[in-house]
Amino acid sequence: MWDDGTIELIEEFKIIVLNRSSIVLCIVNLASGGMASCVIDPKLIFLSAIKSGASAVILAHNHPSANTKPSNQDRILTRKIKDGGKLLDIKVLDHILMTSEGYLSFADEGLM
Repeated sequence: MWDDGTIELIEEFKIIVLNRSSIVLCIVNLASGGMASCVIDPKLIFLSAIKSGASAVILAHNHPSANTKPSNQDRILTRKIKDGGKLLDIKVLDHILMTSEGYLSFADEGLM
């Protein structure tokens, strides 16, 4: 879902919206920023999830720096969204950091 021409230039944040059977309902492009960051409004994540009838979401964003190590801001945002999801009964299954060379899954790394 990332353009090969921009994955190393512009940070983008997307969510994968899933139903109760873990079938992808849609992929939503939520934000696009600069080379070092983009601003995410958690309300938009849940607005998209609720409008789609989601039971779960997967967060995903790229790091143009090609560094898959999550920043402190990445960890805080993930926790904040996960906590918000609990209130709405929408599970946050993972947060994936993409680069042109690879990825990091918060779930696989025990960071969820």
